[in-house]
Amino acid sequence: MTPEETLRWLTGLRNLGSRLGVDRMRLLSARVGHPERVQPCFHIAGTNGKGSTSAMIEAIQRAQGRRTGLYTSPHLVAIGERIQVDRAPLSDAAVVSLAERLRPHYEAIHAEDPEDAPTFFELITAAALLEFTERKVDVAILETGLGGRLDATNVCAPEVCVITSIGLDHQEYLGPTVAAIAAEKAGILKPGVPCVVGEVPPEAEAVIIARAREVGAPLHFVRDRFATGLPETNLVGEHQRRNAGAALLACELATRLPIDDTKARAALRSIEWAGRWQEFRLADGRRLIVDGSHNEEGIRAVAPLLAALSSPTVIVGALGVDRARPLVAAAAKAAGRLVLVRPDNERACSVEELATLVPVDFRGEVRRASVAELFPVPATCLADGETIVVLGSLYLVGEVLARLRGHGLPDAWQDRLPSAR
Repeated sequence: MTPEETLRWLTGLRNLGSRLGVDRMRLLSARVGHPERVQPCFHIAGTNGKGSTSAMIEAIQRAQGRRTGLYTSPHLVAIGERIQVDRAPLSDAAVVSLAERLRPHYEAIHAEDPEDAPTFFELITAAALLEFTERKVDVAILETGLGGRLDATNVCAPEVCVITSIGLDHQEYLGPTVAAIAAEKAGILKPGVPCVVGEVPPEAEAVIIARAREVGAPLHFVRDRFATGLPETNLVGEHQRRNAGAALLACELATRLPIDDTKARAALRSIEWAGRWQEFRLADGRRLIVDGSHNEEGIRAVAPLLAALSSPTVIVGALGVDRARPLVAAAAKAAGRLVLVRPDNERACSVEELATLVPVDFRGEVRRASVAELFPVPATCLADGETIVVLGSLYLVGEVLARLRGHGLPDAWQDRLPSAR
């Protein structure tokens, strides 16, 4: 295959969607020499905050002088964002090289039994683990993709686990209740491995405590460690300070990876993580804020930030009516005007669906547009208003960031999640 064909083959597997389970990942890992066993790692799960917390742990570890491997998902613009060494994303060429090494394994497994063939997420997870092993990282930070118990990353043997938060999201895969979702997230707990727990509802906490007792995993709560005050971070919002607390506590508990507290806290104050209340200045000097709060729990976290703005223009796009309903309601409560858009995903709500969710008492302007119309050239937004907020799906965030940077968007550029099988 040419590099373009290889990348098209790999990314094309995303359109088959998610198939939960760790057996395929174990089979693939065994074929490539179990790279998940090589370096110490942190394993992070949660409904929201797991990406930010992973990035914070990475920053703390790198501040100690260690070489770090960071694995997160989804990517916003370029696929190599998922696999970073010392916060440098892989190039497309590097991703292609890893995919070519894994493709014979995929084809051999597929030939023997197509049901055992690894998914896109399993292949890219294996690619990350191989990259971290061959570049001799000192520590890996692995964010779960979906859930935890049956997630491909759950083949790892972590120093510390983290559960950042629990809320309703991906119910079609993880279960209809907070308790059911908590059980899936708590599936990352391992015997004797400490687990940090962030802010979770009481019914989720009860499930996590029960699972920890069952497997013999010590639990450490952020609220107890930082009862007198959470760490500071330059990421905006009280929820990010809770994530900073989870990250710092996780690093404190990793006894094989001792940290200097002063360096750790300095790292938290200089962390960068795209698409989380990220602020830009447009070419005309106006303020643009981009945030990927895409579910009810995430929207509650950023509601105080929205409320602090003076009648902003809020550009809204979401995947699914269940996610869109609280998003549109929160946006309307703070906005002076709403702009409804459809992210580039087949599961995205149409602007007509979004319009039906606008509260009847909203008195501001409601406009319908496309992302391309609103962001036609780099550093430009054609929406009215002195402060503009892009709020909702990470797919929308990725589109906007790509257009702000002047990047083109290839076909099938982001993950697809058809109905659960």
